[in-house]
Amino acid sequence: MAAQELKPGTWKIDVAHSVVGFSVRHMMVSKVRGRFESFDATLTVPEDPTQSSVEATIEASSINTDNTDRDNHIRSNDFFEADNHPEFSFRSTGLEARGEDFVLKGDLTIKKNTHPVELALEFNGSTVDPYGLDRAGFAASTTISRKKFGVDIEMPMESGGVVVGDKISIEIDAEFTRQA
Repeated sequence: MAAQELKPGTWKIDVAHSVVGFSVRHMMVSKVRGRFESFDATLTVPEDPTQSSVEATIEASSINTDNTDRDNHIRSNDFFEADNHPEFSFRSTGLEARGEDFVLKGDLTIKKNTHPVELALEFNGSTVDPYGLDRAGFAASTTISRKKFGVDIEMPMESGGVVVGDKISIEIDAEFTRQA
């Protein structure tokens, strides 16, 4: 990340042009995909952009898998306990170059369980939009264990395996605007 590509300052996520998505194995034979509709993130970029940091939150109840019954079940005490744990949070702890891309390290908190995670991070570049705003885009991904974060419901199947897998793949496409 060269300094001319990502200007120093405070950058806010543009929710309308960003996606926080996930997928999880279902019944051992397919995947359920979903996204969160309500989230926020702030990117702080110093003169040396490799020293940047990010803080993000996700509203647990904003889950959307395009199935109302499933979404309500995930919000319940079986999974997210969204009434008691309304927000997930991420706070970066470091950024490391890996070839042309990066690894964003940080602490993820779900249901009061905080664990370090590493996200593969791709800087998609920056531009000035027609309204004069500086914009920057990123793609990030990681895989976490839901059980490690207290989302530990067990739903075994008679034929073996489980209804909901443990590994959650997270994919983020984020567009940020630099604040004046």
